[in-house]
Amino acid sequence: MKLKLHPDMIEATRLTREGRLTEATTLLQRLLRSGMEPADASTDLTGDDGDPAPLGAAQIIEVTPEMLDVPARRRSLQAGWKEVDTGGGPPGNTSVIARPPMPDRLHGFIEKVRRIGATLSPTRGSSAVSPADDPAVLPTGGQFLTATFADQAGTRDYKLYIPGAYQGQQMPLIIMLHGCTQSADDFAAGTGMNMVAEERACFVAYPVQPNSANVSKCWNWFKPGDQQRGRGEPSLIAGITRQISRDYAIDPQRIYVAGLSAGGAAAAIMGETYPDIYAAVGVHSGLACGAAIDLPSAFSAMRQGTPLASKRSPRSFGFHGRDRLVPTIVFHGEKDLTVHPRNGNQVIDQSRSTRRRELRSVTQRGHVPGGHTYSRTSHFDASGRAMLEMWVVHGAGHAWSGGSPAGSYTDPRGPDASREMVRFFLDHQHPHPSESRI
Repeated sequence: MKLKLHPDMIEATRLTREGRLTEATTLLQRLLRSGMEPADASTDLTGDDGDPAPLGAAQIIEVTPEMLDVPARRRSLQAGWKEVDTGGGPPGNTSVIARPPMPDRLHGFIEKVRRIGATLSPTRGSSAVSPADDPAVLPTGGQFLTATFADQAGTRDYKLYIPGAYQGQQMPLIIMLHGCTQSADDFAAGTGMNMVAEERACFVAYPVQPNSANVSKCWNWFKPGDQQRGRGEPSLIAGITRQISRDYAIDPQRIYVAGLSAGGAAAAIMGETYPDIYAAVGVHSGLACGAAIDLPSAFSAMRQGTPLASKRSPRSFGFHGRDRLVPTIVFHGEKDLTVHPRNGNQVIDQSRSTRRRELRSVTQRGHVPGGHTYSRTSHFDASGRAMLEMWVVHGAGHAWSGGSPAGSYTDPRGPDASREMVRFFLDHQHPHPSESRI
């Protein structure tokens, strides 16, 4: 019998075989909630209500306390684990953390995965994309390189796409910030941004968040130390931008930053903390800069949004230069159950706060053939140029709109967020370019 396993199921198998049961359980719980394609007709995978799980359900970036990197002991206790006295030894050394009871059906599911996994060689899921195998990641003529940046805030690897047309002439640069659990290759495959960049002659960089910085590779958008200019992750992302600008002929007027989910929240932070570098920002399924200041407020913001961020100015985040409206394009799924769609509106509100009375808003509606309908609200300045765009994708969840199934967390029924973001970006140049700032 030929088995056809869901990539996340294969990943859960690998984690289980490595003894990483907490991560495997979290992944399997997500699959049970959101639905998955069964291995075959006899596999008997069911949803929470006992009915067969729906086929082709969109993958969802599930942000949990584990993913947001709570200290292990507190995280375990908050999740319902208990301290058990083992007896003997000095005070403080006599307890261990015991797992709470696991639902019988989930336990059986894990055992089934373990048995199936024993017959398979270790295989990585869709989050491991080989650039050589996917022309969307490495279009003909381009290069996809790995590099590293380090400063006082730490070290980050990044992938850099160089378009085939590059011969030393100035070109735009787009910084792309992945979501939780994703990699640079995975994000490049899912968004297809390298292919768009090849067509439009742009560099694209993908900073990589390691799990040493966050257990599930989320950007730490909810920590005050990672919301400040010159500190933490903003310093590292800006440093990568500067390093690429020194190593290649990057046009200082055309540098942009975008991201998905936690990466979208990080992109919003970069627009607020470094408006002197980035000409425009793209936020997909993310949150406004300053939407949270700790773990509880992070989950509150994700569930319902928060008015906190819209009331703070760039100076709140360490930028003391010229106040300017940073052109911003936002995509958000109307049915997003991970990050409430209200957060997309708050990104726009925060960006618009400096020029609210000077902008004229127009909403257009459209439909992707065979896919989603959408609403696009554009905010025009006096010259008729769209300074802000808010795309609401009706019926879509927490996934990159118009993305490729070759990567994780995408919805191919899109409008194409990658092409629309690049179109919006290239319509905007920094009004006060200064190579010394880069």
